[in-house]
Amino acid sequence: MVTIRNTKIYKNNQITIPSKIRKELNINEKSSVDWILNNDKTITLKIENKKKSVKDLIGLGSSEEVTNAVNLKRGLYF
Repeated sequence: MVTIRNTKIYKNNQITIPSKIRKELNINEKSSVDWILNNDKTITLKIENKKKSVKDLIGLGSSEEVTNAVNLKRGLYF
């Protein structure tokens, strides 16, 4: 376990992830961080290094309107 007790909070509430942790977890500019505030006032961070793709977006949105892909495509051309 790596414990770093002091990380400075900069202007606009920005922080820097210490290099030792960035290297250990392979964190880079494409990584995303989920912040989870626990009931005991501790924070859990989840790091995701996966690059998002179109497949990741499928099913995220929804519509109450019933649609038909064939009719929608026909509407574009006719």
